[in-house]
Amino acid sequence: MVPNPGNIRDFRDPKVTWDDASNQWVMVFAAFDHVKIWGSKDLKNWQHLSDWGKEYGAHEGVWECPDLFPIPVEGSSEKKWVLLQSLNPGGPNGGSGTQYFVGDFDGKKFTLDPDFEPFVKKGNAVWLDAGRDNYAGVTWSDVPKEDGRRLYIGWMSNWDYATIVPTETWRSATTLPRSLILKKTGEGYRIFSQPVKELEALRSAAKKIEKADIAASLDLTQQLGFSPAQSELVLDFETGDAAANFGVELSNGKGEKYRIGYDAATNQFYSDRTQSGNLSFSKKFGAKIHTAPRASKDKTIRFHLFFDAASAELFADGGANVMTDIFFPGEDFSQLKIYSENGKVKLLNGEAYSLKSIWK
Repeated sequence: MVPNPGNIRDFRDPKVTWDDASNQWVMVFAAFDHVKIWGSKDLKNWQHLSDWGKEYGAHEGVWECPDLFPIPVEGSSEKKWVLLQSLNPGGPNGGSGTQYFVGDFDGKKFTLDPDFEPFVKKGNAVWLDAGRDNYAGVTWSDVPKEDGRRLYIGWMSNWDYATIVPTETWRSATTLPRSLILKKTGEGYRIFSQPVKELEALRSAAKKIEKADIAASLDLTQQLGFSPAQSELVLDFETGDAAANFGVELSNGKGEKYRIGYDAATNQFYSDRTQSGNLSFSKKFGAKIHTAPRASKDKTIRFHLFFDAASAELFADGGANVMTDIFFPGEDFSQLKIYSENGKVKLLNGEAYSLKSIWK
């Protein structure tokens, strides 16, 4: 049996997975500033295998909600192990966030991949989502096993304000389900997050957005013919100017607006909810624009966006960058435009979909 660890408050949210190589169940606990790994053949009798993590990653807050699992490297026969580790506070844009580590597991110890290690030393971290509102996610697989995907859903909020958001029936939602894909990039192994293909079943009305050179703005409100407050957009851009700042803006009749875009001058994606509606409940909620350095070096920049009445989820460049943010407009956002400032941007291709509600 698992022995009493003493101060049980130090042990948070255990996760269990099966390891074919060592023929055992592997359980990972968060223990304040590191993880503890245990093993079992029968899910009843457990032994402590190892501890890991005190010297790696971000440690500004408490480690919790870990997940440890094997995952194939896309396009190869190689397999690595990934440790997801939520942290609060200390996230990439403040408050809650989820960092991850890529390495190997030998049946007892988790070891960082040598190419990944430099990115998580001296308090640095690699983040699963740079937005403020994706935390404490859980993964699963075998749906069935031959499907092969590692799927993920996160909690769409942040402990900086989760208990005081201006909602009535319930507080907080979950992110859209995502498929986690491990790829080998120029900087080593990285997780790409992509919306699951099953979400396409929610698409109803569809609209093709023609290519255009945008120097100021392109209003799509009338062209779409449906509310952008529950929609999906796939947009491919090519920057024409090195200083171009462009993206998508939602707005309403109250003058409230939300922007999500890319700044070529700083090579950063950003999410701007500073004018998105009700900010009064928390000084931290709308204090600043949230940013994320662009990971891809491709010439084409892809925005894959999902908007709901109170949330935006961006999967950029095939999931290389992800940002999830919530907002609370005084009325639904009813207007949609693509904007470009400080230079021109070329819209190469665009698709828009109205999304059906999953609530009956």
